[in-house]
Amino acid sequence: MHRRRRTALVLSAAIAAAAPLLTACGNDAHPGAAAVVGGQRITVAQLQSRVDEVRRAQRAALPNEMQYQQVVARTGTLARDTLHQMVLDRVLDRAARDAGITVTRREVQQLRTGLEQQAGGAEALETAWLQQYGVPPQRLDDNLRLQAEAQKLADRLHTDTSRPDFWKALSDASARLHVDLNPRYGAWDVQRRGMDAKTPWVKEDSTGTEQSA
Repeated sequence: MHRRRRTALVLSAAIAAAAPLLTACGNDAHPGAAAVVGGQRITVAQLQSRVDEVRRAQRAALPNEMQYQQVVARTGTLARDTLHQMVLDRVLDRAARDAGITVTRREVQQLRTGLEQQAGGAEALETAWLQQYGVPPQRLDDNLRLQAEAQKLADRLHTDTSRPDFWKALSDASARLHVDLNPRYGAWDVQRRGMDAKTPWVKEDSTGTEQSA
């Protein structure tokens, strides 16, 4: 049965997750790594490159120096938040792959088109994602692919992205990946990441009708 496509977005603010605490302490076995996920390094240089992308996008959107500095001051934990999001993205992708879930380019484009209509255009959507979630325009499609993965995984589990079953799947995937986070960026905790992050999850109600944030 095909459910009606939704274009609305709901943010999961309070995650009642029952997933176990998953922490990892970085060590000298991975010099130069901000994190190691599934045996693959996220280097400090790669993290800094992602942070620079966000800062350049913020600068372009806010040519006024005072406004830009205010944004920088409000996002002083950008490096840590960006790394945690990069790790969460890999964990979600692993959980989706383990469940046999794939997302096509067409599905990503359909999601983007719907969100653009809701936001008032492509530029408005890019601005919203940058301001609210720290996603620069060039990363928007990648982020939307993950949103689609999250929704498909929740559907497969007969739940939604705010429920413990969903986060248990991410917890299990995180354990399989053996996440090792450099302690300078904090400890890795799937539950807290879900609660603290401004993560835009696509969510559908039981009737398939549109919801608004």
